[in-house]
Amino acid sequence: MTMTAIAHISRSHRPHLTSTTRRSRNATQVLCLLHSVRSIRLAAAFAPGTAAVRAPLPNRHIPTAGLRRGLQVRHKMTATEGRGEDPYAFLEEVESEEAIAFAKEANEKCLKELGDPSETETYKRVLAALESDERIPHVRLLGYEEGTGDMLLYNFWRDSKNPKGIWRKTTFASYQSPNTEWSTVLDLDELAKEEEISWVWKGYTPLPRSMDEKSGYKPGSDSFAPQGRVTRVLLNLSRGGADATYLREFDLLSESFVDPDGTDRGFALPEGKTRARYKSRDVLLIGADTGKGSMTTSGYPRTVREWTRGTNIQDAPIVFEGEETDVSCSQYLYDEVHREGGALYEVQSRSMTFYKSIYSARKKPTDDFVKLAIPLTSRVSFFGRWLLLHVKEDWGTTDNGSSSTFKTGSFIYVDSQKFLDFSKAKEDGEEDRAKEAGSKLDYRVLFEPTDSTSYAGYSTTKNYLILYMLDDVKEQMQFYKLAEDGGSFELVGGDTGGQIRSFSAGGVDSKESDFFWLTTSSYTQPSALHLADASKCGEDDYIVSKLKTLPHMYESSDLDVSQHFAVSKDGTRIPYFMIAKKGLQLDGSTPTLLYGYGGFEVSLGPRYATTVGISWLERGGVYVEANIRGGGEFGPSWHQTATKENRNRCYEDFIAVGEHLVKTGVCSPKTLACRGGSNGGLLTGNMLVQAPDLFGAIHIAVPLLDMQRYHKLLAGASWMAEYGDPDTDDWDNFLRRYSPYHNIDEGREKYPPTLLTTSTRDDRVHPAHARKMVKKMWDLGEGKDWPVFYYENMEGGHGGAADSKQQAFMTSLSYDFMWRALTSSLP
Repeated sequence: MTMTAIAHISRSHRPHLTSTTRRSRNATQVLCLLHSVRSIRLAAAFAPGTAAVRAPLPNRHIPTAGLRRGLQVRHKMTATEGRGEDPYAFLEEVESEEAIAFAKEANEKCLKELGDPSETETYKRVLAALESDERIPHVRLLGYEEGTGDMLLYNFWRDSKNPKGIWRKTTFASYQSPNTEWSTVLDLDELAKEEEISWVWKGYTPLPRSMDEKSGYKPGSDSFAPQGRVTRVLLNLSRGGADATYLREFDLLSESFVDPDGTDRGFALPEGKTRARYKSRDVLLIGADTGKGSMTTSGYPRTVREWTRGTNIQDAPIVFEGEETDVSCSQYLYDEVHREGGALYEVQSRSMTFYKSIYSARKKPTDDFVKLAIPLTSRVSFFGRWLLLHVKEDWGTTDNGSSSTFKTGSFIYVDSQKFLDFSKAKEDGEEDRAKEAGSKLDYRVLFEPTDSTSYAGYSTTKNYLILYMLDDVKEQMQFYKLAEDGGSFELVGGDTGGQIRSFSAGGVDSKESDFFWLTTSSYTQPSALHLADASKCGEDDYIVSKLKTLPHMYESSDLDVSQHFAVSKDGTRIPYFMIAKKGLQLDGSTPTLLYGYGGFEVSLGPRYATTVGISWLERGGVYVEANIRGGGEFGPSWHQTATKENRNRCYEDFIAVGEHLVKTGVCSPKTLACRGGSNGGLLTGNMLVQAPDLFGAIHIAVPLLDMQRYHKLLAGASWMAEYGDPDTDDWDNFLRRYSPYHNIDEGREKYPPTLLTTSTRDDRVHPAHARKMVKKMWDLGEGKDWPVFYYENMEGGHGGAADSKQQAFMTSLSYDFMWRALTSSLP
C-alpha cells in the first residue's frame, strides 16, 4: 500500500499529537515509564532513571548464611558521618575548582590503569553499531504534504557525520522505500558550532493543528484536510545533556527559529526545568523558574502561567499552583473533540509526591475545574467521552459511588461527564447529591490483575485502544474497539498468551485512522518496524507491511533465552531472564553479568540489546536480567512492597538471583558481575557493601549512594515517597541500613573490583554521590585490597553520555572492566 493511499483512507487527517501511553520496559531508555500518559511523562521527567547499564562478580562456595549476614550494617559511623559534618561535602559543589580537579585526576588515574577505551575493539564495534546507517529511523507524523496529501514524517538522527544529530523529514512514500530521501530541518552540529554551545537534543512539543488557524484546520466534518500540517514546535535543547533545557520556538514552514525580538515574538526561555504546552498558537501553559516561589523543593515548576506571545512571562497570570513541598504541578489538554462524546479536556495535576497526585478537570473553557474523586495514587487519561483510570490501590464502594470494589492494578473506564458530576458533588460535600450521581455511574473494567498478570499501558488509534499486559513478565497485547457513537469498548483480538519479546505501538494519526506503527524485538532478535491496521486485529494478520528492520548487530544464532525463578529470603519467587550460549557448561566458569533496577515501578524485559551482545554475549558471557521487587513487573503491589522500610527486599531479591546462578552452576562468585545505574546504582552500591563476597566485579553508574543527603541534592526531594525522609526517624529506622556511603566496612581487607561512573552534567542524580563514595573508599582502603576505579564524564547528563562517541566510550570502559575482572586480567 502506498503512503498516499493510506493518507486518503479517511476523509480527513491530522497528526498524532499525543504521545503513546505504551510504557516501555527498556531499562536503557530513561526511566521510569509508568502506566498512563501522565505517569509516563512524570516518570521520564522526575525519576532517577534507568541509565544504560548492567553487571555481576565474586568468590567461591559462599554459604547462604554468610550472604544474608551481608545485609547487616558493617561500618559504625563516626560523629562526622552521622548527623554532623561530612568531610567529603566539598565534592557536592558540582563545578568548583576542587571538585573538578578531583574528577579530572580520577579520570586520568582510571584510564592509566584500565587503558583508553577508545583504542579497544569493543569501542569500535559499539560505536559502529550506534552510528550505523542501518538503524531504524523512527518517525513522528507532523502533518501532510500540500498537494499530494502524503504524510510528513520527522526523525531525529545521529551518525558519524552528525554526532550531535540532525532533525530531518521525509514523506511516507519515500519512507517505504529502501533508500529514503531525507531533508534536513535543523542541524544541531552546525547550531552548536555557530553558538559555541554543546547542544543535546531533548525533544519538542508541537502546536496541535486544532489550535492553530494557520495549520490547515477547517471547521466542520472535513476539518482535518490532508494538506494540514503542524506549523510550530517548542524545542528543548540541553547544554551538555542536563535535564534542564533551553526553550526555543521553531517554525516548521520556514524551518528556522522564531526570533523572540522579531515580528512574530517567538517564545524562548533560558536554561531551566521548564514544562510548556501550547494552549493556542499565541498562548502557552507554562511552568518555569520565574523567581522566588515558582519552583518546588524538588526543583520543578510549582506554578502554571498562561503566557501570551509578545508579553513578559513575569506578567503572565498564574492559573494554577501547588505547594512548595510538592514534586511539581502542571496543566495540559486532552483533545478528544474528534471522537463521539469527546471534548477538549483541560486537566490540572498537582503531584504532591512521586506517586500521589490531585487531578482536576473540565470539559469547557467556561467551566470551573472539578477535583476528581479518585485515589491519590491513580492515573487519569481520556478517550472520547470516557475517563480512563489506572487504579493503584483498592478502590471501594464508599469512595467510588458504586457497588463494586476495584482491585489494585485495575484499568477501568467511566463516562467522563457523569464522573465529573459525581466528583463535583463530592467536592461540594453534598452527600445526597453525590449518592444520586454515583447511582448513575457505570464503571467498566478493561483489565483486572491476577497473581501473575499486570497492566502495562496502552496506545490508541482512532477507534481502538491497544492494551498491554504482562503475564509472568511475558508481554501480551489486546485490542479493544470503541463501539459506534462513542459506546463502550469491546475486546476484538490480540495475543492468547505472553511471549518473551518487546513491542511498542503508536497511532500513525490516532485522531483520524486506525493505522499504527508496531515495533517488535527480543533479546536476540533485532527490532523490526511494521505498519499495522488495528481494524484487522480480528483477522489472521493485522500487519500491513514490514517497513524497516535492524540487521543483526551481533552473532546470536547460538544463544538461548530462558526464564528462571529464584526464591528470596522471605520466600517470594523472583523471575529472571538469562541469555546464554546453547549447551552452556554448568561448571561455574562462565563470566556472567547480572543487571537490575528495582524501583519506581519500572519493569525490565526483553529488548534487543546491541551493546550487551557486542560487549558481553559474543565473548561467551551470560547476561541475566532480574525482575526484582520495587519494579512494576507484577503491578503496583510488586513495587509498593519494596519501598521505604521494606527497601531491603529488592536487595534480598537481587542477592537471591545471584545465589541461584551460583547454585545452578552458571557461574561462581569469581565469575559473577553486577551492574546498575541511577536507582540501579543504589542497588549495586548496596551489593558492594552488603554482599561483596558474592561478586567478582561491580559497576555502579550515575548512582544514589548517600541516602542521608540525597533529598538535599538536586531532584532528590522528589523521591522521598520511594526511599523515605532522612530528616525524620526514617534515617535511624531503615534508611541508614541501605545507604552504601555509610556502610563501608572499614575493617574489611578485600572488596571486589569496582567501577563507579557518573556525569558532571547530571542534574538529576548529583555526581557527588559517586565522587564522595570513591574518595571515602580510597581514604579508608589505603593499604588494603580495595580496587576502586572512577570515571566522570564531563558531559552527558543523567544518561551518562552526550553523543554516540561518549556512549561507546563509557560502554567499552565498563564492559571491558567487568570482563577483565572476571577473567583475572585486570592490572
